[in-house]
Amino acid sequence: MKEEKEIVLASKSPRRIELLEGIRLKVTVDPSDFVEKDEHLTPEELVTHNAIGKAQATARHYRNALIIGVDTVAAVEGHILNKPKDKEDAKRILRLLSNTTHKVISGICVMDAKTKKTISSVETTLITMDRLDETDIENYVNSGEGEDKAASYAIQGRGALFVKKIEGDYFNVVGLPIYRLRKILKEFGIKRI
Repeated sequence: MKEEKEIVLASKSPRRIELLEGIRLKVTVDPSDFVEKDEHLTPEELVTHNAIGKAQATARHYRNALIIGVDTVAAVEGHILNKPKDKEDAKRILRLLSNTTHKVISGICVMDAKTKKTISSVETTLITMDRLDETDIENYVNSGEGEDKAASYAIQGRGALFVKKIEGDYFNVVGLPIYRLRKILKEFGIKRI
């Protein structure tokens, strides 16, 4: 009988964990110690580099497991929007997003710790934001919801109030492109989801 591989999420993101629980995929959570790179790369190159790096760093601790590495950023006009440094930075970011369309880009990597087989992919979702006035921005920043989120908002919370249109994978914006993950896991013979 073929041994079923353990699936490990190289992240401590509560949103990613919640999404995996929602699809009933049993995973071990083992955050990566990989130091993310943030220099001179396109958003797509950056998330791919970081997702692969996270998977590789965590794979070193396992003999026979599939490791999932993920990295997500937001970008507007080619500029990467990271998590805000403080409330003023969050306000600046939300002003940038007001009445624009931006990208949420995730790199996802699944690596077999035993064979080193690696499949990575990039998922991009377009988000069109409503025009935000200063009161909207002030109230949202003071809610604290966007403090630890790339682009300073959470689409799965009050941030959804400002989203006029979404094109692509909603779950990608939350932090894990579920559809893409399913397709990659199938390539590793995982059919239980």
